[in-house]
Parts: sequence; structure tokens; C-alpha cells
Amino acid sequence: MFRVVGLESQQEAQDFFGLHDENARLIEQEYHVKISSRPDGLRVSGSNKGRLEKAIRVIENFLQLIRTHRDADKRELELIIRSLGGAKKEWKASDFRFSQDFRDVAKKEKVASPKTKGQQEYADAIRQNDIVFGIGPAGTGKTYLAMAMAVSELNSGRVRRIIPTRPALEAGESLGFLPGDMHQKLSPYLRPLYDALYDMMEAEKIEKFLETGIIEVAPLAYMRGRTLNDAFIILDEAQNCTPEQLKMFLTRLGFDSKVVITGDITQSDLPGGKPIGLVQALELLNDIQGIKISYLTGEDVVRHELVQRIIEAYDKVQRHND
Repeated sequence: MFRVVGLESQQEAQDFFGLHDENARLIEQEYHVKISSRPDGLRVSGSNKGRLEKAIRVIENFLQLIRTHRDADKRELELIIRSLGGAKKEWKASDFRFSQDFRDVAKKEKVASPKTKGQQEYADAIRQNDIVFGIGPAGTGKTYLAMAMAVSELNSGRVRRIIPTRPALEAGESLGFLPGDMHQKLSPYLRPLYDALYDMMEAEKIEKFLETGIIEVAPLAYMRGRTLNDAFIILDEAQNCTPEQLKMFLTRLGFDSKVVITGDITQSDLPGGKPIGLVQALELLNDIQGIKISYLTGEDVVRHELVQRIIEAYDKVQRHND
């Protein structure tokens, strides 16, 4: 039995097969299928219907990623296979496809886009809800995708400002003694957010937006008493918030605004004995309409493959201790 998957161009065929056909070989080995190029597209053949359907699903997702993210390569193909569970996982029609391309946050042909099923669901949650919690370990894209969505909302005119914030725990939330203006004081604590911004916007534009307040660096402690309208607000490292801080932050939400709270509840730096506000918020707000909690796991790690192995090793110890 076989299926044919259409291609839009010869260049797309070359991008799909990859260097020395390494992408096609990876799919063939994983799903025990044969892939060949034909004038009408890709001919995918195999003796097992289930594996053939899974291979087609992977190919369609990878082609969609190539069309929106031209530097897609074998590493991202591996992420797709991992997200769909490989050949042994039961396939369901509800499994994800890369449908959001984030074209309006492209910089020099580099496009930010979800690369795993969990990341796709996280991006969809941000699009559909006013408050979203992104919970997961390092490397799962919680901060990066939140910033990509913020830039997308700003470029489309749906918000007028981006406000990244973070509890400056290392400075004891007392930043006055640090040298420089507010941007310079907070820069070390907001570095991950800035790294994401510089991936998506030109440096000159970022500096201009900082000067005019379109991008506003706001320390968490200084947000008390404000109401934030027409803004996309990102609270990073929320596991370092006390319950009082997180309640204060969540009640700053104004009209036509979105809030994304990111954190890893296993990595809190709060002093011993202090309750973690993020844990309390997840318990209290779980059933409120308009608030979505999106959990990312080791399967959503898109950093070096060793990062995923490290996370899995620590998770194994944690499960054993529990």
C-alpha cells in the first residue's frame, strides 16, 4: 500500500530529503516505510497501515514546518517524531500539526514557531485565553514562545505594549542601590526575555521601544497599584513569587490585555519555609474560565538533547524519593 504527499516546489523536496537524504532515511527507519520522489510529490509505501499513517502524519507536519521555517532540519524532524510518540505510540486523529507560523515575528527569515505538541498547545492557550500559566522545566520554550506571542500581538496591533517582569529575588527586590537606570538595573534578571526579544526584533527597534515605553521593563515589586490595559505582560520565573506577590500581579490585569506566567515549581529559590505562590495559584485558579494552565514536559525540550536526558535523570530521582 502507498500514499502520495503533494509538494509545492522542487526546493521543498530538497529541503525535505535533507543532506544525503538523512531526513527521509530517519522516517523510513522509524516507521519501516519507503519514501521516493515522484513528479506529483512524495510516494510513501509500507506494508503496515498504522505505521504508514503515522509516517504520513510526520511528513505532513515536517513539510508544514519547512514552509514556514526554511531552516528546519533533522533535529526538528526528530522533535516531531518524539512529539507524536514514534512508531510504537498509538496514533490519534487529534494529534497536533504545525498550524501557526508566527510569520509576523520573523527576523531575517528566522521564524519562531512551536516545535512540539506541548508547545503548540501552549501557543494555542495563549491565543485563546487572557491568563495562561506555562509550567515546565528549562528548555521547553515557555519564555521564548510567550515572547514570540507578545511580539506577534504587538505587531498586529492587538496590544500597545509589552511588559516583561520577573521577581528580582537575588537583589532582594531592592534595586535602588544598583547602578544605572531601571533598564540597566533589571537587565541581568531579565536576560532570558531579552535574548528572546533580540531573536525576533532588530536591536535598534528594541532600544527605540524601550525609550518610548512600548516595551516596558517593570520590576515585579514596582507593579503594585497599577492597572495594565492594552498590554501583553509576561511574568518569568514565577516560582520565586510569594502568594502575596502573585496575587498582586494577577490583579493588575486590565482591559484588552494578556498575561503569561512562566515557571518551574521544582526550581524555587524562595528562602526555606516561604510558601511558593505559583503552587497556590495553580490550585486556586485551575477551574476559572479564561485562565489556562499549560504543562510542558521533558518531551518539549528543544535545547541540546543532553538537556532532556538531564531532566529525565533528575525526574527519575524525584519519583523515587516521592
